[in-house]
Formats: sequence, structure tokens, C-alpha cells
Amino acid sequence: MSEPFSVPMTVRGYETDVQGHLNQAVYLNYAEHARWSLLEAAGISQAGLISQGVGPVALETTIRYKRELLAGDEVEVTCAFEWGDGKTFRIEQTVRKPDGTVAAEITAVGGILDLKERRLVADPAEVFRKLAADPGLFGLQADRA
Repeated sequence: MSEPFSVPMTVRGYETDVQGHLNQAVYLNYAEHARWSLLEAAGISQAGLISQGVGPVALETTIRYKRELLAGDEVEVTCAFEWGDGKTFRIEQTVRKPDGTVAAEITAVGGILDLKERRLVADPAEVFRKLAADPGLFGLQADRA
């Protein structure tokens, strides 16, 4: 299996709390940034999603804080999709320092919303497969033959 998609981030001072730790809510922003960066790298834009009448939705997010992050810390935020047979998918993400220390693990459950019907589409993997220039970034093959 190939390495998961990742993006570098630097903890900025204004993102920290009174103890100097990265604020808990900012981890969600980092995870979201990595997910949208993956979509962009795969060739999917917000405008492209909207033009197809769909959009990704977050249904559940769990964060496990492992080690503190301080202003100036450099991290990589990974993003790997896991597909099942239903209307939802999982996204596993890790926030890791350059020395390999895991600062946080983020697990999200998402879906693809039909923007007109306001319901989850039956096969979100097929939506990504159809829209992506590189579906392999999502762990998907180009077509199901």
C-alpha cells in the first residue's frame, strides 16, 4: 500500500491556547485542510462538486490527542479514505511531527450529499471515481470493470 496523502502544516502562535498548546478546534481545521488538499490534488474542486449537484459532508469526527503541539512545530497531516459498501466512508488522519511522534489521530465518517434531494448518495466512491482525475489518491481504481 502506498503512503497516505499528506500536507505540511506549521503551528501558528495565534492557534494556541493559554497553555501554549495547539487549540483543540484547530486540529479540525488541519484535518479539513488536508481533506480539501487531497480533493484538489485528485482534480476535484468545490466548483466541480457544486456543478455536479453534490458535496461532501462530515457526519462524525473523533480526535485522539497524543502529544502536545506548540507554536512553531512543523507537522504532516495525512489523509486516507476507507471505502465500504454503504452511503458513508471513513477518513483516517494522523498529525505527525518530523521525528515520527504522533500528536493526534483523527477519524471521520463522511458522505456525499445530493444537494437537490438533501440526501446521501448511494455510492460515494463512484462519485469520487467519476469526478477525480486521479481516483488512486482516494484508494480507488479509475473504473470498475
